Amino acid sequence: MKMKRFFAMAMACVMAAGLVACGGTEANSTSGAASGTTTSLKGGVATGGSTSVEKVIGGLGEAFMEEYSGVDVTYDPTGSGAGITGAADGTLDIGLSSRALKEEELAKGLVSTTFALDGIAVVVNSSNTVSDLSMEQVAKLATGEITNWSEVGGPDAPVVLVGREAGSGTRDGFESIVGVADTCKYEQELTSTGAVMAAVKANPNAFGYISLASVDDSVKVVTIDGIAPSEETVKDGSYKIQRPFVLVTKEGEELSAQAKAFYDFALSEAAAELIKNAGAVPMV
Repeated sequence: MKMKRFFAMAMACVMAAGLVACGGTEANSTSGAASGTTTSLKGGVATGGSTSVEKVIGGLGEAFMEEYSGVDVTYDPTGSGAGITGAADGTLDIGLSSRALKEEELAKGLVSTTFALDGIAVVVNSSNTVSDLSMEQVAKLATGEITNWSEVGGPDAPVVLVGREAGSGTRDGFESIVGVADTCKYEQELTSTGAVMAAVKANPNAFGYISLASVDDSVKVVTIDGIAPSEETVKDGSYKIQRPFVLVTKEGEELSAQAKAFYDFALSEAAAELIKNAGAVPMV
């Protein structure tokens, strides 16, 4: 009840004051705050994109719809590339990406606003005895320079890399941060975070990378240079494999009243606890 009261108060302030995006990588120029009272909000908010962001947006959407029963927030987890494209062509009110926008995407008039941070966890099968890897070792495992787990203190068994498909924000983030873009030797390239976890769980020789927000006990998270991914280590920068969760909108395109209200809520203090509960790190 306390969170709901705080949420209602924060949303009232958002709508009354026309709260602008804060904590983002760029100021969002999209306008369209609702006129009248917040209780009059009705209609749909179409969002979609990164599968890594699905849990976070699901929690935000549920809280928002509980307060505003006339609004239906939907999320289509089709990958960061699809979320960016949806924002560009208008099929989505708000796209969600788990990577920063590229120069060519920004040149198309898209606006990127970071609302949370996420660690990319390196995971192995629960039976694997490896518990810590250096960034250099992760890179060599990913590119096939290291082919046997015994070379990094693990069992005498072949290394099997499981990752995401081309265009995935998680893949882009992992490869660019670790320095292995376009050089990874994948045994499997899968279309969702859940599929990567399932593949690692099923294969004792596998390793992969997944959103920290999606980690569960079906796989084992290894530390990187002795640092475990967590809210604290992502926020202070000591855990190096991390990326932004981004709201994507179109420059100069006016959002509907309900979409603008949801956008502002995702950037507000009222959303921070919900973002934390979903395993990500809020910007406020």
